[in-house]
Amino acid sequence: MASSASPGRGRGPADHAMGEAASPQKKEIYTYKAPWTVFSLAWSNRIENNSQFRLAIGSYIEQYTNAVQVLKTRYQLPTPTSEYPAMQLYSACEIEHPYPCTKILWSPEGNGAAAGNFGGRDLLATTGDYLRLWSVSDDGTGEGTLSHKREGLLINNNRNSEYCSPLTSFDWNEVDPSMIVTSSIDTTCTVWDINTQAVKTQVIAHDKEVFDLAFNKGTDVFASVGADGSVRLFDLRNLEHSTILYETPNLEPLLRLEWNKQDTNYLATFQVDSQETFILDIRQPAVPITVLGGHAGCVNAVAWAPHSSCHICTAADDSHALIWDLSQMSKRPVEDPILAYNAEGEVNNLQWSKSQPDWVSIAFTEHLQILRV
Repeated sequence: MASSASPGRGRGPADHAMGEAASPQKKEIYTYKAPWTVFSLAWSNRIENNSQFRLAIGSYIEQYTNAVQVLKTRYQLPTPTSEYPAMQLYSACEIEHPYPCTKILWSPEGNGAAAGNFGGRDLLATTGDYLRLWSVSDDGTGEGTLSHKREGLLINNNRNSEYCSPLTSFDWNEVDPSMIVTSSIDTTCTVWDINTQAVKTQVIAHDKEVFDLAFNKGTDVFASVGADGSVRLFDLRNLEHSTILYETPNLEPLLRLEWNKQDTNYLATFQVDSQETFILDIRQPAVPITVLGGHAGCVNAVAWAPHSSCHICTAADDSHALIWDLSQMSKRPVEDPILAYNAEGEVNNLQWSKSQPDWVSIAFTEHLQILRV
């Protein structure tokens, strides 16, 4: 097995649980090795036949030409003498992408996309130099491979500059899938209508670069974080004002933001080069309601459980992915995770599948790994 539960870090039952999940008999961990460092990743929201998965991963190559691969799963005999087939991840198609993707997301419509503008094809979006839309569909060969088509290239033409500022992140509205909001190093957040491929509105969101953002439930409210060390709340019905929910003590930059979609009172964020994750309650946001430690390296990613309001996963340079139970955080500090997983390299990213909530994916070095939790 490529990885195993973390030994010797005081996790107790958590390590034992993940150790059991990693046993070959359970077949609970599957690994795909890409031809490049994996940075961005996303689970498709479609429900596939026979519990099949579909994920997208993006490369991190320090040159213009990068790539996005769409991975699928299939059952094959690991060796000709094997008695039982095993699930394997494979690349069903590869999309050439300019520069590394800062983020990938699939349409929140999932299987409902057939009623949309893209004829039932599975739609995904990427950010980098621009916001790009792609669709993938079965290529008809019967080999389990996919064809892809670029559906849009959305450019916000700044008349004051001949250049387009790079996009750092984006979020796709789950209630209105025609709406995407992007963040940029030029301090702005831009709301797009992907059906018309036009800008709906743009706001100067921060004093410095905006690094990440996330929609709340509904279509009106989103929050963002950036290099000025603040978490800011915006309401599209009234963009004349924004609310500063939280600022780091010395205005250290905040890198990522995740909104708890099961209990929208809570946000998670973390600072650049920090081993801690802050959990904020927007009803009393000036001070984090709890701080998650547990990592011995800088936190790189965080994801709320899509099916539980009180579980969250963090991943870091210490090669660990930790799952935390926050159900008692209003009463006492959250000191230890309930599950710990040790990868074979620094974990760059993680995603918790909405369509398959028993599964978490992590990216480290050239590897994409899916773990049943």
